[in-house]
Amino acid sequence: MSVRQTRVLDLFAGAGGLSQGFQQAGFEIVGASDIDPDACATFALNFPNAKFICGDVRLPDVHERIIEAGRGVDVLVGGPPCQAFSQVRNHSRIIDDPRNSLYREFVKTVGQIKPLAFVMENVPGMAQMGVLEQVKEDLELDGAYSVQPNLLDAADFGVPQTRKRLVFVGLRSDLGKPPPLFKGTEATLHLALVRQEKGKYAIETRRDKARAETLLKSLEDPDNSTVVSAGQAISDLRNLKAGRREESMPLSEAREAESAYQRLMRKHSEGSIWNVSVPRINSDTVTRLKGIPAGGNHRDLTEALTARYISGERWGPSTDSGRLGRAHFSAYRRLHSGIWAWTLNTKADSAYHYGMPRALSVREFARLQSFPDHFVFSTDPRRGNLPGRIDGGQAHSRYRQVGNAVPPLLAEAIARQVHELVRCHLEQDEQKLGRPTSGRRTASPIEVGVIH
Repeated sequence: MSVRQTRVLDLFAGAGGLSQGFQQAGFEIVGASDIDPDACATFALNFPNAKFICGDVRLPDVHERIIEAGRGVDVLVGGPPCQAFSQVRNHSRIIDDPRNSLYREFVKTVGQIKPLAFVMENVPGMAQMGVLEQVKEDLELDGAYSVQPNLLDAADFGVPQTRKRLVFVGLRSDLGKPPPLFKGTEATLHLALVRQEKGKYAIETRRDKARAETLLKSLEDPDNSTVVSAGQAISDLRNLKAGRREESMPLSEAREAESAYQRLMRKHSEGSIWNVSVPRINSDTVTRLKGIPAGGNHRDLTEALTARYISGERWGPSTDSGRLGRAHFSAYRRLHSGIWAWTLNTKADSAYHYGMPRALSVREFARLQSFPDHFVFSTDPRRGNLPGRIDGGQAHSRYRQVGNAVPPLLAEAIARQVHELVRCHLEQDEQKLGRPTSGRRTASPIEVGVIH
């Protein structure tokens, strides 16, 4: 008799980045919860066998359903919003702040379900002085868990995007083992895109030169997926055109996969690629983008291109100065094909294509986040204001779901370490009961970096 599959419950799941990574590492996703009906629709589409509870976890009936769905799970994961940690003063505790009620719900749920392990991810700012230790103490639940915080960058784990996350891993104290520490390639410490002069950018090596040169060779090698550039992530989709309305296209219409990463993302795709519509773009934006090199931004624009309106066509809010305002500057940024992307936000104009004067499709956003192509982003078909829905329409919702997610390859790197510890405990339990096991179940063979 083999050891059963290890089981996960995902709170504040969003579209399911953590769940996708844990599934890739060999876990069974048995349940999840979120308040956003659009994210709920995406999660349900991609994890049809999981029980999804859509609603506010602070409501007693929703919380009760979550606890019921989580009975017997081995691992609890989630990323509860923590709004007030930056306002902590003196001896106040963040768990007592009303604005952190969702964080409090996560801690409470750990105490009620008592999983073998949990993973809580959050923004890196939580690591500031005084707060990190508070969170660690809260999660330890008076010694019931041993907790280890890790500050990780997704680009160090094979994700073509720099995205720092603070990850708390807790193991139940009766397991008798310390939580794991994670160490990726450290590419983000050794390589960086630098502006040498106006209109000219280059990748610079830093710190240990020998190590940096080795990492640079890995980055430049399309068949090496330990360090991945934006170009290696999305170059096969460069034929997409601005204003494309169709949400899917046959896989045969895309270019052949041009990197190991693209082959990995296409694995298990079934003939079509989804989420390939592209936002429309006005002529002024096209003109400006043509004046910005790959990797560049508004600082590379000539003075003529900083005029609020170039063609004379009026669009968007005007400015008193007649020039671009500060609010526009973050929009005019082009990816560089030779290095990973910066941290994407929830808006379509947070990154423009490195070689085409257009925004990215949701699928290209998803590639930069390391979601496989078979993962489809959707929305609740009901129109109008729904409880938990954020205004902005269906297209914006899909970008927001991707931008808010934990990159699955980062989640998988975490999950593989947790999987080994939890699996070992389950096997020992089976042996104590006299039940033969079939040996440890190995995690996914995806190579995402060096983990210690």
